[in-house]
Amino acid sequence: MRIKTLTVSEVNNYIKKILDNDFILNNLSVRGEISNLKYHSSGHIYFSLKDDNSKINCIMFKSKIYDLDFVLNEGMAVIVSGRAAVYTANGTFQLYCNTIQQEGLGELHIRFERLKEKLSREGYFNAEVKKNLPKNPERIGVVTSETGAAICDIINVIRRRNNKVDIVLYPALVQGEGAYKTVIDGIKYFNNKKSVDIIIIGRGGGALEELWNFNEEELAKAIYNSKLPIVSAVGHEVDFTISDFVADFRAATPSQAAEIVVPLEDELYREINEYENKLNFIIDNKLSNERRRIQNLEKVLSLNSPSSKIANAYLEIDNLKDKIEKIMAFKIKSNKQKIFSLNNILNAHNPINILKRGYAIIEDENDKLIKSKDFFDEKKKIKIYMEDGYVVGNFIPVERGGNYHGKEGKL
Repeated sequence: MRIKTLTVSEVNNYIKKILDNDFILNNLSVRGEISNLKYHSSGHIYFSLKDDNSKINCIMFKSKIYDLDFVLNEGMAVIVSGRAAVYTANGTFQLYCNTIQQEGLGELHIRFERLKEKLSREGYFNAEVKKNLPKNPERIGVVTSETGAAICDIINVIRRRNNKVDIVLYPALVQGEGAYKTVIDGIKYFNNKKSVDIIIIGRGGGALEELWNFNEEELAKAIYNSKLPIVSAVGHEVDFTISDFVADFRAATPSQAAEIVVPLEDELYREINEYENKLNFIIDNKLSNERRRIQNLEKVLSLNSPSSKIANAYLEIDNLKDKIEKIMAFKIKSNKQKIFSLNNILNAHNPINILKRGYAIIEDENDKLIKSKDFFDEKKKIKIYMEDGYVVGNFIPVERGGNYHGKEGKL
């Protein structure tokens, strides 16, 4: 029998019809661990249900969520009741959930919580040990897969925000056993080279087991001991890893990490302009204040100017000079009067003037002035001075009398 050629839609619809008519697949009860959990904006819940060997995609519609009395978390062990079917648009086999019962936490989730608690006690998550991110990094080191979507997102965002920033990629494995060791090597490489300002480590989203390399204790210690600041950008916004808690900053996605690390070039120019305007304002304000201060000093100086003091001193000197001249003139006049009076007195007692008035001066032979009549007790040799000269001769007393009181005075 020859089977006709089918279209893709016909194949998917045929498989869907077979599954829809299968009693077991329409009444499934499946035990597994939740991973790759996503609460969609539409209200639906998407996740994977897995065990050690396999996984199945699951969806729980918004109408069924109202009966759910707990919040789903990564690593949670649950029992899902529902039906298995094919989504014909893309041929995806998935489980449509009617109810979900919580069975307990999965093994990976328990390991995650234990390590998180241990590192928290040891101070790995303390805010005081977090390093500040550089405000304007020139070179950024990225530790991630060279073929993954994360590096493409980081490059695109950084180039869009500031194409002057250099990006240095350290290619690392981000999935698979032991992949975390290559991430550690990348962190050590950048710390030893000191060629970048900051490091971004991360990868795209995935289930808990796919992100597990970023939950390794050895990687957490490497992040903690890094001298360079590290931004962790692992998975999606709902994904949390140990690396996120230890890192200096946690970004929800690799794209957000690039936005956090690299400021917009326009913002930098705007900030520079703001600083320039602020600086100009400060300078202008300072200059205005200094001008006012100088003007005030000029006013004070004009009031206390040396030239003003000198001019006042000159006036004072002139006044003193006039005063001294008046005093000197008065003294001179007064002294002239005194001299004139003394001169009159001197003239009045000048022997020459006395002689001119008819008086004479008598001296003995020893040139001593004779003032008393008692000198003439006997014959004496005397010298008589008169106005026109003197005569010398012997004097013989004849008679003695009393004092003479003449009009012209007395000898």
